[in-house]
Amino acid sequence: MLRQIISSIQQGELTPGQRLPAERKLAETLNVNRSTVVHTFEELTSLGWVERRQGSGTHVTQGQWGNRQPAIYQWRTLFSRPLLKEDPYVTQLKEQKENPNSLDLYTGDLSNDLIPDFKFPAMTWEQMMQEEKLNTSTGYIPLKEQIFQHFFQDISQKGQDLLITAGSTQGISFLIQALLSPGDVIATEDPSFLFSLPLFAAQGVSLKGIKQDQKGINCQALEELIQKNKIKLLYLNPNHQNPTGVTMTLKRRKEVIQICQKYHLPIIEDDVFRELSFETLTPSLKSLAPDQVIYLGSLSKIFSSSIKIGWLFAPQPLIKSLANAKRSIENQTDLLPQLLATAALSQHNYKKQQLRLSQQLQNRRQNFLNILQSFQDDWKFSPIDGGLYYWVTWRQKNLTRNDWQLFLKERLLVAPSFLFSNETSSMRINYTHLNEDNGKIFKQKLSSITRNLQKNK
Repeated sequence: MLRQIISSIQQGELTPGQRLPAERKLAETLNVNRSTVVHTFEELTSLGWVERRQGSGTHVTQGQWGNRQPAIYQWRTLFSRPLLKEDPYVTQLKEQKENPNSLDLYTGDLSNDLIPDFKFPAMTWEQMMQEEKLNTSTGYIPLKEQIFQHFFQDISQKGQDLLITAGSTQGISFLIQALLSPGDVIATEDPSFLFSLPLFAAQGVSLKGIKQDQKGINCQALEELIQKNKIKLLYLNPNHQNPTGVTMTLKRRKEVIQICQKYHLPIIEDDVFRELSFETLTPSLKSLAPDQVIYLGSLSKIFSSSIKIGWLFAPQPLIKSLANAKRSIENQTDLLPQLLATAALSQHNYKKQQLRLSQQLQNRRQNFLNILQSFQDDWKFSPIDGGLYYWVTWRQKNLTRNDWQLFLKERLLVAPSFLFSNETSSMRINYTHLNEDNGKIFKQKLSSITRNLQKNK
């Protein structure tokens, strides 16, 4: 009976909000005891498939699919949950990446030819074992010292601590598990790469988007959302936001913090693109409100995705709780990438390497802008001051998913805006992969696509 009802909901035979038959009537229809129906309804309620309303009966839940859990023994259901399925367009993108004629501007990684050439010292196995003794529950002590020295000299460490993670996404996952429960709500920018991650649906956590402009999120919309919803966390990507490339102004940062302090709302600041800035960095949210902000950092963007190193910088009680959770599930960050990160940050020429990378990125940005000038009647874009991405929008009619198939046919791999929001006419482009040769290929492919889109007006 449990399987039958879940299957009916999945197939659309029972729709969100629809009232189910009364317990006694359903028992008579199915020729089972009423106690069986009561037990089934209770289990369906605990799994999130139905909700019981005092005085109005039992109804199919109207929330997101991600809030619904499969019965443990229903393995087929577990792997077919709609919000855990990969977007079909992403599946096609991954298939196209194998084609040597594809130009991949979808990736979230720095182009390999731009990754700094750090030198790593040789180390014996015995030396590795000695360094292992310095790897605590919160991370490798020398690495933590280097991170404090490089990134947090302007912030008091009193009452704060670092937790080393395997990249910032792992940090986000830990925070969801530690701070949120199924049905809780996170607010974030709209568009945001968070909407492309399956981990929120898997945890039954909802995302609410807040519109943004070239200065950052809309503060009035933020306050209205807080007043209307029980928001538990505000997640922000203030430097070179993913996917739009927007950097939040200092004035807007202060306004956001003021609102969050008013409503006692914690902020997660994801600053993974910090080392890819072209200009002097705007003060971080963490530096403006140390006790209000949980800071996520990473070196993975300049080391390549094969070396995942990130960190959480937050009040000590939270770091201690997260470290205990990591230890309990035996999910400690490997020592080797921590050693590599420590060696890179310790090198006397680290800053020189970082500045050299910044200059290379600015050159790539200029080449990309030179190409886009030919398309400005059809595509609009805004300047960026760092990061990996440009946000480019079609000026004409709204694009559909069918229109985006033109990019796949042309083997030009980009990230359409429907992966990050309800908007459908923009795309995220990783411009760092456009060297001189790839730039020519990109221009040819975009020219062909643009002509076809013009025909479809």
